[in-house]
Amino acid sequence: MRLQRTIKQEVSFEGIGLHTGIHVTVRLKPAPRDTGIIFQRNDKNIMIRAHVGAVVDTAFATSLGINGTRIKTVEHILAAVSGLGIDNIVIELDGSEIPILDGSSTELIDIILKAGIAKQGKKRPYMKIIKPVIFEDGHSEIAAFPHNGRRFTYRIHFSHHLLGEQKLSLELTEENFIREVAPARTFGFLKDKEYLRANGFAKGASLDNAVILGDNGIMNKSGLRFKDEFVRHKMLDFIGDLTLIGFPVYGHIVANRAGHSTNIKFIKRLLSSQDCWEIISDVEHVQTLIYS
Repeated sequence: MRLQRTIKQEVSFEGIGLHTGIHVTVRLKPAPRDTGIIFQRNDKNIMIRAHVGAVVDTAFATSLGINGTRIKTVEHILAAVSGLGIDNIVIELDGSEIPILDGSSTELIDIILKAGIAKQGKKRPYMKIIKPVIFEDGHSEIAAFPHNGRRFTYRIHFSHHLLGEQKLSLELTEENFIREVAPARTFGFLKDKEYLRANGFAKGASLDNAVILGDNGIMNKSGLRFKDEFVRHKMLDFIGDLTLIGFPVYGHIVANRAGHSTNIKFIKRLLSSQDCWEIISDVEHVQTLIYS
């Protein structure tokens, strides 16, 4: 069991939202131990804790909300925070969507590392899987199995001739996340462009912040960062969504053709399966925290 962590100093960044296309400035601030991850909409004076109970939408991204105020596309920054083991942080923004930057978590990692990481004088509880939890959602499946560590296995399958099936399995460490997962960019299909924009999505999407697949190939001149960049990005999204449990999960998580909606449903199933996990902590009654 490690010590809790926050960032050493305030740091900021800005950019456009993937779906809104609106320019937003974000400030990351240190937070006391036991704070968790807090989002603050400064333009609305609204605070939202990063928890599965705050999820209000999972269409093409994960959005949190309260009293009609939303924060869209939180998964990439949650993945970066989780991947670096940051437990307590305040994420302030002056708009409705976290900037997409280059479509991955690499720039976010650099920003957090620039702020520095500070250990806090209290142990970090974690969730340990002790019995299998299996969740099926149509053609999608997610399962959690006991494992001495944090392992993720992810499989995707798309009908596009350049994509098809990809599978990745790795033990999640800070080093592996930074090297193997964080650089993978969000992706989409050119054929879906008009539909998405007509329905209020992908207004800020471009070849600068997404991998775009056309009928004849990858449209980005720079090509792919990994041969299997697509499954790596799906794993990134899932790591971000899983942060909404409120604790690191120690076990082997296996996902098949899952997306944000299935991810959130799985988290709710996992939390309700109380005989399948235990919270490891030096503080009694910490289990009650996951429902607050």
